[in-house]
Amino acid sequence: MASTRKPRATPVGALSDAPAPAASSAQPASTVPAAAAPPRVGEQIQRLRTERKMTLDDLSRAAGVSKSMLSEIERDKANPTIAVAWRLTNALGVKLDSLFVAPKAPEAIAVAGPHDIPTLLGHEAGYQLRVWGPIELAGHFEWYELTLKPGGALVSGAHEPGTREHLTVLQGSVEIEAAGATQRLKAADTARYIADQPHAVRNAGKGEARALLVVIHG
Repeated sequence: MASTRKPRATPVGALSDAPAPAASSAQPASTVPAAAAPPRVGEQIQRLRTERKMTLDDLSRAAGVSKSMLSEIERDKANPTIAVAWRLTNALGVKLDSLFVAPKAPEAIAVAGPHDIPTLLGHEAGYQLRVWGPIELAGHFEWYELTLKPGGALVSGAHEPGTREHLTVLQGSVEIEAAGATQRLKAADTARYIADQPHAVRNAGKGEARALLVVIHG
């Protein structure tokens, strides 16, 4: 006669004869990637503007974006809409996606050869300016090698308020005019003068003159 007894159920949590799966001490790796930092769009716009020697006013007018808004964007205090970003990049002459490209890490030592140095020629005025300073410092801190032919002159209008120039004569003699004053310099002399008014550097000798010219903008 078959037994009518039902098999006893194993209580929840009780041990069974089946081997338990081996416990792993390793924690499961997260499949959620770490959030990447958003691109600094304002910093990119400011860098591109500076490289093109454009002021805030210049870019504001060219892009049709208010100067106050542009200033906020460049300081990463405000994010531009796609339409505003497009107008800014169009005015800067670059593609929109260039704002989202991470800037390259600076080289430990960057070397510029003779052919990499821009040269400004004033044929009629008899001067040559070699631009030794990097383009990213233009409008802030600049230095040049100035060469003047006999009778040559570098005549400049007023720069931004507070701008000063520092000129060291390397060869020959020059005459500085600034703020209504005139001063003659010989080799190894250095003149420091205000440059937020019209000013001039003239060759005061019979031979070629050379000088190191440093401009610190206000």
